[in-house]
Amino acid sequence: MFSDRKWIIPFLASLLVSVTLFVSAIFWLYNAPNGGDELSFDIISFARAEESTGYFVESDLKKSINTSGYSNMEPARLAYLISGTKGDSNRMTKTLQAVYHPRNQYVRHLDLEAPPRERLEFSNMAKNDPTFREVENVLVMSQSNLVTYKGPTMIACTLQAIAILLKESLEWDWFLNLSASDYPLVTQDDLQHVFSILSRDLNFIEHTQIAGLYLSKKSDIAWTTQRRSLPTSFKLYTGWLCFACLFLSRDLHFIAWDTPPKQHSKSLSMEDFDKMVKSNAPFARKFHKNDPVLDKIDKEPLGRSDRFALGAWCVGSSEGGANMCSVRGNDSVFAPGPGAGRLQELVKGLLSEDFRKKHCS
Repeated sequence: MFSDRKWIIPFLASLLVSVTLFVSAIFWLYNAPNGGDELSFDIISFARAEESTGYFVESDLKKSINTSGYSNMEPARLAYLISGTKGDSNRMTKTLQAVYHPRNQYVRHLDLEAPPRERLEFSNMAKNDPTFREVENVLVMSQSNLVTYKGPTMIACTLQAIAILLKESLEWDWFLNLSASDYPLVTQDDLQHVFSILSRDLNFIEHTQIAGLYLSKKSDIAWTTQRRSLPTSFKLYTGWLCFACLFLSRDLHFIAWDTPPKQHSKSLSMEDFDKMVKSNAPFARKFHKNDPVLDKIDKEPLGRSDRFALGAWCVGSSEGGANMCSVRGNDSVFAPGPGAGRLQELVKGLLSEDFRKKHCS
């Protein structure tokens, strides 16, 4: 049955080499100089990292929240994905301009449902914008992917965007995923001012272990006659995200739901404005196209009168209605406004001992 025994000699030789290497490794581990001390040092280092409460750059929470100055760390840099579908190009441009800052990186994706003409005009917009052309921090994904609400396509597109952003620059600290239905409630100066005093290990992602597959009455599930058990080696989560290793169950969006909740969130309108602002969230979703509440957000929380929400980097003259952001100043200097105070209150709550015990993983 096993007449061909040519494999025996190579097998025995491989086995001998493997055993020799294993014994050598064990001998070195127990006889290396100061080996035991080095091992103990590594364990202590990891233990301290796990027990640390250094969610802020400075160990003292009050000092870290103080708006009078920054830590010695480099001011925060953010990376955005702004995505949309057919008919969303104008909304995506509006969102991009509202969250634009020269210090950040941006990649935009218009999916395959959009007609070729819209995708071409969408791409040319970034090329023809003088600020984007000069700073070179706004990219358009050349490959338009088919993205559906269900299935892995949305995640695949997001991962592709992250890969593009990482290839472009490794210097950003947080990735934020926005759609054409999202809009900011604070300026980028507000957001980056607060994030600059946060530990770069913090992530903000709304997650729950009670995903759709765990609910027997969840709608939009394709039922089959054959059943299989849920996976046990990992858990399923859902949500919108802002991430960098520690996860806080909060995605930094204000979202309104029906009672009881439906498959999709409610569209926000003027009657939701006060609740949005009082939520202290830096973003909100979802909005109807050209809803008047977007103009109110531009005027009040953002103070936006031109293409971009004004920041300390806009040092041009406004004389004669000129665009102040046409002249760029130091992009590492921020001029935080009331939005920064609201966001700091939100972050302080998220980092409280009580919240972290209930929502962190």
